[in-house]
Amino acid sequence: MAESADRDANHALRARFDEVYGQYQRLRSGLDELRGKLAELRVTERSDDGQVTAVAGARGELIAVEVAPSVFHDRDAKALSRKITATVLRASATAVAATQELVAGYLPPGAPSVEFLRTNDFGALLGRADAVLSRGE
Repeated sequence: MAESADRDANHALRARFDEVYGQYQRLRSGLDELRGKLAELRVTERSDDGQVTAVAGARGELIAVEVAPSVFHDRDAKALSRKITATVLRASATAVAATQELVAGYLPPGAPSVEFLRTNDFGALLGRADAVLSRGE
């Protein structure tokens, strides 16, 4: 009886290992593709009036800002500053969301790193390790 239970446990453990290893292989094989997609990712946002255009990369970093010559007719530097800031922030947020979506497609559902990208909460990265350590496993 114990031998049968051991075999069943070993079979279940082997099946779980095969599942995790398969996830790892899919992640590893897609890593170069993901890296390339992230390197090429560009998000463009325009102000509501189309006078300011901002381009952001995968990490939300600013790549470029373009200002239409017509903004200089108004001569309101503070309004222009607010318009540029809002457009850049929108481009950055959209780029980060696109990065999260790309990365999520390469990781297992519920992966802590995807949650970290979404929330910037290090607890999401360390949550599983903290739980294991607190149980003494």
